[in-house]
Amino acid sequence: MDAERKAVEPCSIVIFGASGDLTARKLIPALYHLFKEKQLPAAFRVIGFARREKTDDSWRAELRVALDEFSRTKPVDDVAWAAFAQNVVYCMGDLTDPAAYAKLEQLLNSFGDARLRNNLLFYLATSPSQFGDVAEQLHNAKLLHRHGGEGWQRLVVEKPFGHDLASAHALNNELTRFAHERQVFRIDHYLGKETVQNILMFRFSNSIFERLWNRESVDHVQITVSEKMGVGGRGGYYEEAGALRDMLQNHILQVLSLVAMEPPVSLEAESIRDEKVKLLKSIRALKPEDVAKQVVRGQYFAGVVGGQPQTGYRQETKVKPDSNVETYVAAKLYIDNWRWSGVPFYLRTGKCLPLGASEVRIQFRPTPQVLFSAATGGKLDPNALTLRLQPNEGISIRFNGKVPGTSIGVRPVRMHFSYDTEFGAYTPEAYERLLLEAIAGDATLFIRRDEVETAWHIADAIRQGWEGRSLTNREFYAAGTWGPIAAEELLSQNGHVWRDPQPIK
Repeated sequence: MDAERKAVEPCSIVIFGASGDLTARKLIPALYHLFKEKQLPAAFRVIGFARREKTDDSWRAELRVALDEFSRTKPVDDVAWAAFAQNVVYCMGDLTDPAAYAKLEQLLNSFGDARLRNNLLFYLATSPSQFGDVAEQLHNAKLLHRHGGEGWQRLVVEKPFGHDLASAHALNNELTRFAHERQVFRIDHYLGKETVQNILMFRFSNSIFERLWNRESVDHVQITVSEKMGVGGRGGYYEEAGALRDMLQNHILQVLSLVAMEPPVSLEAESIRDEKVKLLKSIRALKPEDVAKQVVRGQYFAGVVGGQPQTGYRQETKVKPDSNVETYVAAKLYIDNWRWSGVPFYLRTGKCLPLGASEVRIQFRPTPQVLFSAATGGKLDPNALTLRLQPNEGISIRFNGKVPGTSIGVRPVRMHFSYDTEFGAYTPEAYERLLLEAIAGDATLFIRRDEVETAWHIADAIRQGWEGRSLTNREFYAAGTWGPIAAEELLSQNGHVWRDPQPIK
């Protein structure tokens, strides 16, 4: 796919909310590494826009300290940093002040190269409530042109994209008043992960797997995104979001769409995004009465995670003592199309679980239990394919093999492909890939408006089914365990069990 990437043109990258944590931890390290590896255009500028009073030199000094901590390669290359930092400048201003945007325009004009003035990537590392205001101010200052003009301008916006369908729809309307949909790049860092991107390559370039990827061969699919950490200092945010809004509505449904979508007609961004949206629209709608049977929520109480004591969610900072907010959610979804008719897709995510990992497990239909039932007691292990998204990215195939010896003993064995072992190189951080794609104008790894709104439609239906219901004892789980007993019962209805991610050394 790299060979298909569009050429990057000289441009200016303006980061709104440049004093924030995201800029120091992710954006500047990503841009520094892209520069060091000669991936950025020959001419570029990075402009930090924020309210705090700073000089170019003082901001560069702050960024250097952060880079020493967050760079993926250490120590930082002093020569590369010095060359990169020459292109980094600061613009003080309030997001709501038209004069600040006039000042930004003057700064852009001072660069001399017209391409640095006209090719503009605006990264909105701000609260979503400010997205519309920034877009309007940029439009009024003639820095953002909805109907074309010289060069190009793009808006990169961070999640959350609303907190329900109505707010997402309103936010999208607000952004597209001042920018065309093709100029809006909604970023989900999960889509920058190497193995997530590899799902399409794996599915559609390998004939031995492509022909198995349907209801005739697949028994069910499990997608797990487990987190070892609790909510920590994010209790206030989590009281508003919960696991459903924070993880399932975006990350997990994104992975589901790539795992289950039909082959696109080409690798063009819109072809791929068309198929993702089509897949999400094929998910069987959940009525409130269906939610009780097909969706489980959970909340952790005090326990032990990784040998360390963990406070219960209701005892976390800024959390209500009687909160019913979910820190865990599991769902059984069905896709009503020809390929997946009748195949259950199990999705789960939670905090304070035993292991932090993300993986997709494709479990195949069992063989007839006639030949080896005596040797296995009728419990021949099913074949499975596991796509490990993080950590230790890789792909595993689980199949049955004969145990050496004179008796007919059968045991499941595993073949494993590891990115680190096979390629011997560090894969880029997600933000590096996503920033480069945004600069190049390739929207493949970004989320389209109808995709966002379709995902919210699914999440809202679940939220409505929970409305007015308090958590039951079967929905609480001890920190350091794999979730509530109700989640086990969700799978047992179909004779299935969760396959928990295992540490990979």
